[in-house]
Amino acid sequence: MSIVHLPRRAVLLGLPAAGLATACRRGSADKAESALTRDEERSLKTLRLIDPDHPLFAMTLYGPYDPLRQTTALAPISRPFACSLFLAGHGSRGPLFGRNFDWGPNPALLLTAKPPNAPASLSLVDISYLGIDQGAAKRLLGDDELRRMMLKAVGIPFDGVNQHGLAVGMAAVDSAKAPKVPGGPVVGSARIQRLALDQARTVDEAVAVFRRYNVNFAEGEPPLHYLLADARGKAAAIEFVDGEMKVIPSTGDWHDMVNFVLSTADERQRQADDRYRTIADRMRRTGGRLDPAGAMDLLSKVAQRHTRWSAVYELRHGEMSLALGRDYRRIHRVKLAS
Repeated sequence: MSIVHLPRRAVLLGLPAAGLATACRRGSADKAESALTRDEERSLKTLRLIDPDHPLFAMTLYGPYDPLRQTTALAPISRPFACSLFLAGHGSRGPLFGRNFDWGPNPALLLTAKPPNAPASLSLVDISYLGIDQGAAKRLLGDDELRRMMLKAVGIPFDGVNQHGLAVGMAAVDSAKAPKVPGGPVVGSARIQRLALDQARTVDEAVAVFRRYNVNFAEGEPPLHYLLADARGKAAAIEFVDGEMKVIPSTGDWHDMVNFVLSTADERQRQADDRYRTIADRMRRTGGRLDPAGAMDLLSKVAQRHTRWSAVYELRHGEMSLALGRDYRRIHRVKLAS
């Protein structure tokens, strides 16, 4: 993974820079029961701070991991929540996956995973769910016990892309009741995204991954729905309504998802949401043809007071543009090396 930072005064979009406190469940740091493996030692040597203002850390995870191992649960919702996601299917850089993560002002990790038997992937993780709050983040690089917690971050991606150009992201909704899959393993609502990144190349394959598992919205966890997109420019939203999995595919060159259940909303209800309408209007005007700067500009138009990060994934190139805390003057450029 390579990272290039634009200077703070280098204006990408010409937009002014501007969280919402949210309760989070504090995970306890497990004490080491055995020595680190060689892969784990190698991984932790890559852990570094790349933006102290928010803060944002980065790490490359080498070696195998168990994608089904449960490590943590997501925290209850403290409203307002307002994540926005879209696919722009046919820009100058190919399909783009845009995502605003609107949540509490917590530390984050930019994680590159390089498992031996799955595609490499790039994802973003809110590490408060590993017990790393703002105070702990200041001690992270010098505290071996806290550093070890980063090895568990692979199981809870909040959005991400793999080397095949399959991207996934989530947003909270008012309710979600998943079907029971006979004999299917039970996985958490963030972990299913890891399984999609590890097992799928396309939207169709990722939908099949979702169908193989029992997605568990544990008591107190936020109900979610998901947007999938791939390098061919295809997208689909996945929702769980009354014990049934609903798949809402893209019907043109774009897709749009915010914080209401698409499968039960008519066009009047969709247009009543400012963020959905803003994204849909831009997509209709452009035919879903945005470049990375245009996609980031659109994310800035639907950003909230508590937008934690804005990410634009280039699905054919394995590249990401990342803005933190609505600071659109400073863009982190990231490339996934397979």
